[in-house]
Amino acid sequence: MNDAQLHDGNAHHRRKSSGVIEVSGPDGQRRTLNLAEMNDADAQLAAQFGYKPVFKREFGYLSTFSFAVSISGLFATIMTTFSFPLYAGGSAAAVWCWLISGAGCMCIACSVAELVSAYPTSGGLYFTISRLAPRDWVPALSWITGWINLLGQVAGVASSEYGAAQMLLAAVSMGRDFNYTITANTTVGVMAALTVLTGVVNSLSTYWMEKMTKTYVIFHVLVLVSCSIALLVMTKPKHDAHYVFTNVEPTSGWSPAGFSFLFGFLSVSWTMTDYDATAHITEEINEPEVKAPWAISLAMLFTYIAGFLFNIVLCFCMGDPAEILLSPIVQPVAQIFYNSLGKAGGIFFTVCGFIIIKFVCFTAMATLGRTVFAFSRDRLIPGHNIWTQINPKTGTPLYAVWISVFFCIAINLIGLGSYAAIAGVFNICAIALDWSYCIPIACKLIFGRFEPGPWHMGVFSKYVNAWGCLWTLFVSIIFILPTVRPVTALTMNYASVFLVLIPGCAAIFWYISGRKYYSGPVVEAEGYDSNGEAPALDGEKKSELP
Repeated sequence: MNDAQLHDGNAHHRRKSSGVIEVSGPDGQRRTLNLAEMNDADAQLAAQFGYKPVFKREFGYLSTFSFAVSISGLFATIMTTFSFPLYAGGSAAAVWCWLISGAGCMCIACSVAELVSAYPTSGGLYFTISRLAPRDWVPALSWITGWINLLGQVAGVASSEYGAAQMLLAAVSMGRDFNYTITANTTVGVMAALTVLTGVVNSLSTYWMEKMTKTYVIFHVLVLVSCSIALLVMTKPKHDAHYVFTNVEPTSGWSPAGFSFLFGFLSVSWTMTDYDATAHITEEINEPEVKAPWAISLAMLFTYIAGFLFNIVLCFCMGDPAEILLSPIVQPVAQIFYNSLGKAGGIFFTVCGFIIIKFVCFTAMATLGRTVFAFSRDRLIPGHNIWTQINPKTGTPLYAVWISVFFCIAINLIGLGSYAAIAGVFNICAIALDWSYCIPIACKLIFGRFEPGPWHMGVFSKYVNAWGCLWTLFVSIIFILPTVRPVTALTMNYASVFLVLIPGCAAIFWYISGRKYYSGPVVEAEGYDSNGEAPALDGEKKSELP
């Protein structure tokens, strides 16, 4: 992206109309706003996208970047998913699956950043359908995209909270010299309490969320670097480079070994996902069309490179893979910490992982709450009049946050009956989120209606977009297969069940009632200048009254 592109795109997207404009409020009612009284970002939201600004814009460059980094929670998410590549192919799978799959994930991340720069609203990529697809296609495409994205986000928060509960209990077990038995009932109970805590934190104002988020990236980097150094210094003996980069030990039961190796991609895709999380807070960011895409792309690049290096460190220091996979605390990486750093070091870095994954939960819940708000603003979700209410004291959608808390706890209750079903929640998170990105990216490629924002990839755009979609199709096939054989009720991959059930229910809901009232995201506001004439705004049609 050159300076001319940045300047031209910025001029286009920062244009501010004068006069008054009529927009849809969160409750669906039409309101008249004076653009001259707004800052540039709010005026753009009203004039170009047809929404009434309701959030305070508290996020700057550092806090936006930190928010984007926190959604991946690199240190903690590797802790919770490291077993997947170990079962798939051992050390070599952990290293090379990250490098290969991470490149595909970067293509999706950059494609998402490009769309967010062009259309910065809290609806995220769901909203972009209204600008990228033919009008007749918009309602159905945005409906299915919205519901798939919502499924992925709920699964993402739920699985992160479950992982947080596992980490906290692992630290407790270490403190009791592994004499504490971790049961499914205990894990689910702790998960529920932690999810409620996440809801309480997200009930704070945007001001406090911004301050809290800003410190996260510094803490995360310090933990990542200090842990890597401690492991490399304290672990004796370590594996050699030949073992780390070439040793393939599949224990999944799949054959040939090369096919089993592919299941190692799950760890990467679960860590490097939810790229549009930052998009859902763009209505709380100053200059979102510039800051949000830079934050997304740089945060994912950091996650890609740092994750690759951290996996290498773990493989050098992990000892016998079979031993850590059979750990009584069901946390292979926490067991590595204990084996290499002793009881104190093991507890310390496991607790650090817990703190980091809780930050993931805080930011992911903030994203989910804004998503519920944005989708309800367009009447996608039943009870939309409730979920669009903004608390006057905090300036946040509290009802949207707490209905999200409820469903995240509800989906994790299946852990009382089957751990395999919980693993399915991990799998569906990556699949659903990535497909909710690929649908608008495919619309961009097929229909040619895209108008780039300040951040775009120029001539490389269509190639990056296409490879990202093809990669997602490839890994989705892998992720719905059972990760181990033989297949039983305990080893079944239930991601396929979730993947069929939720979109299936959304499709039935659409044909029964949704298509009768839902017309897609708001396309444009209706405005008038000081002479009573409509100003020239981007778009084709005025928004319809709900």
